[in-house]
Amino acid sequence: MKSSPLCLVASLLLLAPLVVPAAEPPPAPVKAAPPATMAELLAASQPADWRALDPENTLYLELTNGRVVIELAPAYAPRHVANVKALAREHYWDGLAMLRAQENYVVQWGDPDAEKPALARPVKTAQRTLPPEFERAVDPGLPFVRLPDGDVYAPEVGFSAGFPVARDPRAGKTWLIHTYGMVGAGRDEAVDSGGGTELYVCIGQAPRQLDRNVTLLGRVVQGMEWLTTLPRGTAAMGFYQLPAQRAPIKSVRVAADVPPAERSALELLRTDTPLFQQLIAARRNRREAWYHYPAGRIDISAVPLPVR
Repeated sequence: MKSSPLCLVASLLLLAPLVVPAAEPPPAPVKAAPPATMAELLAASQPADWRALDPENTLYLELTNGRVVIELAPAYAPRHVANVKALAREHYWDGLAMLRAQENYVVQWGDPDAEKPALARPVKTAQRTLPPEFERAVDPGLPFVRLPDGDVYAPEVGFSAGFPVARDPRAGKTWLIHTYGMVGAGRDEAVDSGGGTELYVCIGQAPRQLDRNVTLLGRVVQGMEWLTTLPRGTAAMGFYQLPAQRAPIKSVRVAADVPPAERSALELLRTDTPLFQQLIAARRNRREAWYHYPAGRIDISAVPLPVR
């Protein structure tokens, strides 16, 4: 029986090797650019992201080693700020000393003879004591950039014109908080026993239990190294026992009273900009090569406030 042409073609097709066209290679995955680091964000900042210090609300604490620059916070402690400036303008602290250095806590300065009426440095135009300014009313006109990570000590925390602050919306109150570099007015047991003649700076982990128990009035923006390296006082709470142990204070001046050529030309990163929010995100989730695990959260005391 003869094979039909169709059967012959079918047989040949069955015997022929199956040729499968080569598959297209899958597209290479697009590698996402790594998130910017804090250094990269600051390098790309614009002039509008920064602000200059107000000379009228800036103090220069001059030590033998160098200058400590303090930004004052009149929006939160107006009477204490005015009094501290009056003390500086009457040269109250000139020639006095650092009284105390307690590791991981505070350094403090003032008059070593303050408890001796016959020897105490007189206060001239300023006031020796003031009513406390532990908190103030929330004002819609007062800037507040909330930190969304939460806080142990307050319902809300964030930044107000560069200062770390807390808020209680229900009580309608807001206050400055104790973080590294914050400056407060020392007091005795009575809440109205301080006025700024003795000032302290937080030099260690944030002592937040002091919030709303002491009047905070500013923060150090440059020169912390001159405070954190002071030797610990040998008496209780780090007080110096002997005059020779105390670092002398050359002077304290309001920057506005210092010739412009002698001022510290500083700018501070604004805390009300998108760049500052990006900086917080960069510090919340560290992506530098060294970090293996991003924390995903940040405490307000760990948020840096860049100065240049």
